[in-house]
Amino acid sequence: MSGSRASAQASSRIYGIDFTSRPTRRKPITCVETQLVGDRLVYAGLQRWSEFADFESFLDSPGPWVAGMDFPFGQARRFVENIGWPDSWTGYAATVSSMTRPEFRELLDDYRRDRAPGDKEHKRVTDALTGAVSSQKLYGVPVALMFYEGVPRLLNSAVSIPLLRPTDDSRVALESYPGKLARDLVGRTPYKQDVRDKQTDSQAEARKKLFEALASGAAGVEVEAPSRLADDPMGDELDALLCAVQAAVASRRPGFGIPDSADALEGWIAGTSADPGYGVPE
Repeated sequence: MSGSRASAQASSRIYGIDFTSRPTRRKPITCVETQLVGDRLVYAGLQRWSEFADFESFLDSPGPWVAGMDFPFGQARRFVENIGWPDSWTGYAATVSSMTRPEFRELLDDYRRDRAPGDKEHKRVTDALTGAVSSQKLYGVPVALMFYEGVPRLLNSAVSIPLLRPTDDSRVALESYPGKLARDLVGRTPYKQDVRDKQTDSQAEARKKLFEALASGAAGVEVEAPSRLADDPMGDELDALLCAVQAAVASRRPGFGIPDSADALEGWIAGTSADPGYGVPE
């Protein structure tokens, strides 16, 4: 069975990883482990990684497993072509790997500086379809730095990355976006906040409703997990669980649910509904 487009029917171990561009003890990379048993996704444990070395060790851990990871795996084709990077994911991932973090930030700032409003940061097709921000975004939620820290580590691992670098490895990494699944289940009600003074009872109630929706099977699998995962006001544990759900559902679909039309330069977010009439965004 090819690791490129085949589903992971034989694998029942599913991970969800809530990533951060600068892990600390207060804000670690959060990993939920689950087991997919039929139509049930059963919680098996939680890990918190305060150093990137822990994430790297996970990537080297034996399979089979499928992991949904909350960071962008790719950049928009328009940006890659405009900046003159290699015309392959492995090529431009290697280019990014050769850069320091300040060099990467400077490159993105320089690219944006003289471009017209609305043409400074480009979205991938999958970003536009899911409502995700551009992988070039440095400020606010710095997903560009998550890309910078996550992608070289994926490149240096042996895991299979469907569409971008598919192999026959029994370990599969999928890009996840928990915000998309959360909106699908409970709308746009805010459910998390990193700043303690801005954490509210309404956010806690939204996390409870979101967890209940997952437990009911509304996302495609029936989740059996401790309700305390919804207690974290920063939402990291719940986001990791959402990533695991997206990975589990994708693992049950041919080719992990990635359409044949998906761009192998940009990547694909698990659970994205493809619109065949959709054009490449600006």
